[in-house]
Amino acid sequence: MNEDDPDAVAKGCLWIALFIVVVICIVALTIFVGPEFPTAPPPTESLPQSPFPTQRPKNPAYLVQAEHGAAASDSLECSEIGVAVLKDGGNAVDASVASILCTGVISLFSSGIGGGGFMTIRVPSKTPNTSSEVFIVDFRETAPSGSNATMYQHDQLAARFGGLAVGVPGELRGLQEAHQRWGRLSWERLVAPSVALAAERKVDRELAGRLKGVESFILADPDWSDFTIDGRVLEEGEIVTRPALARTLQTIATEGPDAFYEGPIADALIKKIQSTGGIVTHEDLSSYKVRVDRALKGSYRGRTIYTPHAPSGGPVLLLILNLLEHYPDFILDGKTPINIHRMIEAMKFGFAARTKISDSLTDEDVKRMALLHTKEYSDLIFPNITDDTTHPAAYYNASFDVPDDHGTAHTSVVDIDGMAVAVTSTINVPFGARVLDPVTGVILNDEMDDFSTPGTPNSWGLWPSPYNYPSPGKRPLSSMVPIIIEEADGSFYCAIGAAGGSRIIGAVLQTVIGLDWGLDVSAAIESPRLHDQLFPSIVDMDSGFSDSVIYDLIGRGHNITVGNINRITSVVQAVMKKGDYIFAASDSRKNAVAAGY
Repeated sequence: MNEDDPDAVAKGCLWIALFIVVVICIVALTIFVGPEFPTAPPPTESLPQSPFPTQRPKNPAYLVQAEHGAAASDSLECSEIGVAVLKDGGNAVDASVASILCTGVISLFSSGIGGGGFMTIRVPSKTPNTSSEVFIVDFRETAPSGSNATMYQHDQLAARFGGLAVGVPGELRGLQEAHQRWGRLSWERLVAPSVALAAERKVDRELAGRLKGVESFILADPDWSDFTIDGRVLEEGEIVTRPALARTLQTIATEGPDAFYEGPIADALIKKIQSTGGIVTHEDLSSYKVRVDRALKGSYRGRTIYTPHAPSGGPVLLLILNLLEHYPDFILDGKTPINIHRMIEAMKFGFAARTKISDSLTDEDVKRMALLHTKEYSDLIFPNITDDTTHPAAYYNASFDVPDDHGTAHTSVVDIDGMAVAVTSTINVPFGARVLDPVTGVILNDEMDDFSTPGTPNSWGLWPSPYNYPSPGKRPLSSMVPIIIEEADGSFYCAIGAAGGSRIIGAVLQTVIGLDWGLDVSAAIESPRLHDQLFPSIVDMDSGFSDSVIYDLIGRGHNITVGNINRITSVVQAVMKKGDYIFAASDSRKNAVAAGY
């Protein structure tokens, strides 16, 4: 610039002034339109990295629309078996029995007749202007008569693998009880499809992946030879035959479930359990009792929710919903960052309450659990939820540590009359105790791992829960929560449940909320989910949440990890009624598909 040229000086000053104005505007925008938390969001690369590829395409999902009835299970094959039962004149109980037996053959790594679970059943009224009745069938496994609180103190792996991990199976007794009370078709008709599947079927994608994941133990144990060929595990599309299980199921079909609990099948099971270090006896098997009761009843925004009692996850789910009900605009505002934060905080208080739950029939202090699901209890907890920040784990007042529960399978069914069933069954961790009886073909559960073991605090200093120590005949704590929801007028709204251990509660919760946010049942199931169970102090999020949501949660103090949405952490199955139609969906995370007609 020529200082002797007045025009040049003026132009230079003008450019300098313009530059200053631009800088001031940028600073002002940063101050007044900046992020909600005090520091700038970290770059994407600095977020915790998932062990899974987060950009993998989503598995295909399917929304089924039906007029008469529908079934949503872990596989299309089992869903179609349930619908075939409905077409044959069976009701929702019949269809659920057939579907869950099928699931035990197809998803043998998750459930089966060597396990147990919970069933919620809505029985519609036959009398006009009277309400339906909703019952719970509790067929959870029980601790053997020789159990005691310190039985795993010196070898905690014995609670997970081998005969000592096996609890007394309850599935067949539970299905039998439901069928005898409410079923229509013959028992043999309901078991027959599973007999055929056990005799011969193709290995599907899900089983092939599970077998590959545990190949070393499968190949090392000759009892699992049905799943191997030429020194390797079977692959997708190959034929798997399980003649021993087919014979066992055929015997159960013709003689009834009593054949499992007494006689040659029981003899073989007890011999196998005890030869691998277990303590289940003939008396334990023959004396197993199912519990049938009225469902635990709660409400959420005008609808009625029915769920199993403790030791299920039912009281925890109701507490979380009660807490969220305190926010009048929660549904209207939708999936905003603040609502997601509030949901996480409610979940953390829910999991703190879970540490106080045990088997209500063996716990002398039932008052401790009686209030957890009530509106009054949520009124006491709610003032502690803060919108600006999350808190250290101790803030939520957990009493003790409880172990993670694990695998499971879920089926939801509704029929033309409005009878509905939500049933969740499990053998606990994948492949249960890894004990397969070669005489009967039955894979046995490792449900004893759901009990607490005294003596050692966890890494947060919490001691194991004395409420959940094993003792004879006791049922261990569970997250299973098969629920049925009715509209305010008493009509059927939906039946929902999930697999996935401690993630079950949050998965069912977020599906229910997704429906309230206007999603159809498939979209509500497929939406990315998150999980925070208080310990460890991590919010585990599916890929699919926006960067703005992740940054907002980080700003409120949450410790975030992100994993691929297709990973199998929790899997939801649901059926619902909307207008004149029934809608059903199974979770694509497990490549599952519902069916209807």
